[in-house]
Amino acid sequence: MAVVTRFAPSPTGYLHVGGARTALYSWLYAKSQGGEFVLRIEDTDIERSTEEAKQAILDGMQWLGLTWDKGPYYQTERFDRYKAIIQTMLEEGKAYKCFMPADELDAIREAQKERGEKPRYPGTWRDRTDHPEGQPYVIRFKNPQEGSVVFDDHVRGRIEISNSELDDLIIQRSDGTPTYNFCVVVDDWDMGITHVVRGEDHINNTPRQINILKALDAPVPEYAHVSMILGDDGKKLSKRHGAVSVMQYRDDGYLPQAVKNYLVRLGWSHGDQEIFSEQEMIELFSLDAIGQSASAFNTEKLIWLNQHYIKTLPGSEVAEHAKWHFERLNVDLSAGPALEDVIAIQADRVKTLKELAEISLYFYQDFEDFDANAAKKHLRPVAKEPLQVVQEKLEALADWTPETIHAAINGAAESLGVGMGKVGMPLRVAATGGGNSPSLDVTLHLLPKAKVVERINKALTFIANRENS
Repeated sequence: MAVVTRFAPSPTGYLHVGGARTALYSWLYAKSQGGEFVLRIEDTDIERSTEEAKQAILDGMQWLGLTWDKGPYYQTERFDRYKAIIQTMLEEGKAYKCFMPADELDAIREAQKERGEKPRYPGTWRDRTDHPEGQPYVIRFKNPQEGSVVFDDHVRGRIEISNSELDDLIIQRSDGTPTYNFCVVVDDWDMGITHVVRGEDHINNTPRQINILKALDAPVPEYAHVSMILGDDGKKLSKRHGAVSVMQYRDDGYLPQAVKNYLVRLGWSHGDQEIFSEQEMIELFSLDAIGQSASAFNTEKLIWLNQHYIKTLPGSEVAEHAKWHFERLNVDLSAGPALEDVIAIQADRVKTLKELAEISLYFYQDFEDFDANAAKKHLRPVAKEPLQVVQEKLEALADWTPETIHAAINGAAESLGVGMGKVGMPLRVAATGGGNSPSLDVTLHLLPKAKVVERINKALTFIANRENS
């Protein structure tokens, strides 16, 4: 049997971290088994579903590289199919019309609560045929009243729920729209889903869905219900812990490779291994190796992984994602060195791509002012002569390479009889606008010689103005 998994989010908000991990596990299992991965948008909650949220889900999936083999399917485009099946179930006596007003059911449930009973629909209209004409009704599934539902969950083990615990589920509302639990069943059946990976909050839905599948003579998928993700403080992950939207991690400068590697370890492990390539994830992943305990989100660990990937991925791969951050800052990348070259010398110095873009602006655009602290310390009158001498030596270079630049800076220091720092620091501030950069030889090499000379002139003017003020 070919494995078919699915990710089926509701488009009522962004793609959050928990949903992304569920999607990743589902995607990995399909890939590890040579199967198919289906994306289905469960938009039956028409009032809360938005086009913006649908797009946010697609963007998040694409950014993470979780490509789907089939879909995206939308439940709102399948209403005719659901209604046809409900009509067949009515005709076969597997469903029935219920005319009980909502306030009457509320009163029954309140009385049940007061008696210490589990609130549930009492089956009043289950076998009645005296249907009042012109009155609103819902359609309920005729849940079995005997026996129990048993399934072997890949994460939780064997789960058994007595049918006496389940009431007759509404499968069509009074306005004619089908309900979530029913649509899910029909979709899983029609789409040939063999394995359902989803959050533990769906465990209560599973026995109801299994009973409907059996009533339809449809195959029952295997299930894996994964635990929730907690924040660093042990409470359910929420906005107060920082980013919870997948695309917020992109905005904050994380690589999708880092986020994906981090998410896979939030509940699944392979020995003590921390870093996994995508291929390793696919080869090693198993539903049965997902842990039952809730996982705590650790931002420091994610930052560590992000730094690892910035430093170790091919520069071209990092550049693909870094471009977006430069564009956000209105940087024209064609106005400077190849982004891969900048990444090569900055990778060891940053935690995020956002930080990379922010500290690399001087390669692509001129700065109006020098950093105040750096200028105060290094662009003093005493720096005037070192800057003039090193400018002269740099201008005289026939070849603009890290080696010749290094030799010119050394030569300036030697001719002045001062340490490298007396030349290097004023030069760094002059060329980059600040007091921090990679080593000067590789930094200046990525700038045009004329640009370096021009910026030294700017620094000399700054010093002259300082002397005269």
